[in-house]
Amino acid sequence: MGKVVLREQRDRDGARYLSARLTEDGALVVEGQDLGPGVTRVFGEGITEYEWTHTVAARHVPTLVAALAGAEGSDVLALLASGAAGPFGEELPRILAEHRIPYEVWSRLGD
Repeated sequence: MGKVVLREQRDRDGARYLSARLTEDGALVVEGQDLGPGVTRVFGEGITEYEWTHTVAARHVPTLVAALAGAEGSDVLALLASGAAGPFGEELPRILAEHRIPYEVWSRLGD
């Protein structure tokens, strides 16, 4: 198990945080939170928080490693930290879809 921070930013638009970790059973969990005026511009008045999680089951992590151009047995967290999924992991949803890697999504909007 381990964890990497892919984004931790604060500016006039608010705060953005994104991390990736492996669970005890080897699943990859990517968790994000955006706070502030940038969220309001995207989602509308009164919405200042957006949280989300993408979870890739352990059995699909090797397929993701290959999609990130990693060698068999490569550490998926190291690949994500190195920018293999774009800056701040921004390309991860596209990569998952393009390679038909199943994943679960959870999200929440709040104030």
